[in-house]
Amino acid sequence: MKARRDVYQAIADPTRRAIINMIAARPQNVNAIAEKFDVTRQAISLHVKILTDCGLIVIKQRGRDRFCEAQLDQLGEVANWVAQYRQHWESKLDAMENYLEKLKKERYGKPKK
Repeated sequence: MKARRDVYQAIADPTRRAIINMIAARPQNVNAIAEKFDVTRQAISLHVKILTDCGLIVIKQRGRDRFCEAQLDQLGEVANWVAQYRQHWESKLDAMENYLEKLKKERYGKPKK
């Protein structure tokens, strides 16, 4: 049984996140990507394969070179998932701010204008 790869697996690794950042600006060939890292080209190829399997990049053949192009629509899923927790923490922080304001008023009275 082949393991299903998803966008979360893709962004879990710092090297893959760095590759995404690199090719988001402009497509690059695999050799150019590999030159930026202190790992083997084979390791970068594996990262690229995972990113391809997850749908975050596509490989386009141009002559003898293979260029990686970003397909970042899948990151919208991550943004939506994170947004629900952002709202949660913002409400917690708002509640804490209100509580602290209440404590200040109780302790020091209402501020004078």
